[in-house]
Amino acid sequence: MDLINIIVPCLNEEKNILIFYNVVSKVIKEDIELSNLSFEFIFVDDGSSDKTLDVIKKLNEDNDQVKFISFSRNFGKEAAIYAGLENSSGDYVLLIDSDLQDPPSLIPQMYSFIKSGDYDCVATRRISRKGEPIIRSFFTRAFYRIINMISDTKIVDGARDYRLMTRQMVDSILKVNEYNRFSKGIFSWVGFETKWLEYENIERKEGESNWSFWNLFIYAFEGIMSFSTVPLYISTITGIFLSILAVIFTIFIIIRTLLYGDPVVGWPSTMCVILFLGGIQLFSVGILGQYLSKTYLETKNRPIYISRESNLK
Repeated sequence: MDLINIIVPCLNEEKNILIFYNVVSKVIKEDIELSNLSFEFIFVDDGSSDKTLDVIKKLNEDNDQVKFISFSRNFGKEAAIYAGLENSSGDYVLLIDSDLQDPPSLIPQMYSFIKSGDYDCVATRRISRKGEPIIRSFFTRAFYRIINMISDTKIVDGARDYRLMTRQMVDSILKVNEYNRFSKGIFSWVGFETKWLEYENIERKEGESNWSFWNLFIYAFEGIMSFSTVPLYISTITGIFLSILAVIFTIFIIIRTLLYGDPVVGWPSTMCVILFLGGIQLFSVGILGQYLSKTYLETKNRPIYISRESNLK
């Protein structure tokens, strides 16, 4: 009998946990093939400040197939995903959010595809962003276009963390134990045959998203830094271009002075040039600093997460 671990990262989801569990359990029971399998829920509490952990513990009292890991503080969703994968032992691992924006109704179809043996992963992607702010949707699509232009690791537009993976793929992901993690990129980087399922955007069942526009921006920046060194090349090319431009401008000034005896005057234009070049320099130093900071954090070899409480053996 196949064992499927259901990894559920949670942050302040006390209103959604019970609803999510009941919906997923209903999908499993109503499908003939899934009902004959063994399932184990692994909820990862990412330092929630509400009663998320209490709700999970209550579920555990009624069902010993419900397991949990509770972090000592908020380490982020990437750490929660890694913790769930690291503590999984099933033949297959399903990664899904508890806010029901990932439709559990796709689980039977996902298992059917992966059980065929043709795929190592069945992943999902949103084909619409209905209900999201227009600006947020614009920048999200722009991120996918940019990262696919500058990175060898291709990430599908609208890709979700919601996916079903084989044990072999999960073990390969765990070998990528870097501190600065970007799971969407790691899923693509390890390879393996992937089947994509598409669905329309679904709004949260309860509560509000923990992902603000700023958090998403930083997350996108992390993804670019993790899977591309092109920003360093951009900095170098910009420096070369401006150096050439400066030489051309200098020659122009010399020739103009010799021919017309009219030296260039005006401090406003000079200040504009100085500020522009200073901004480019700081921008370049900032990009270099970001890469150095990532290297610095990796060399510290800190744990990706710290567990405060768990019922996993």
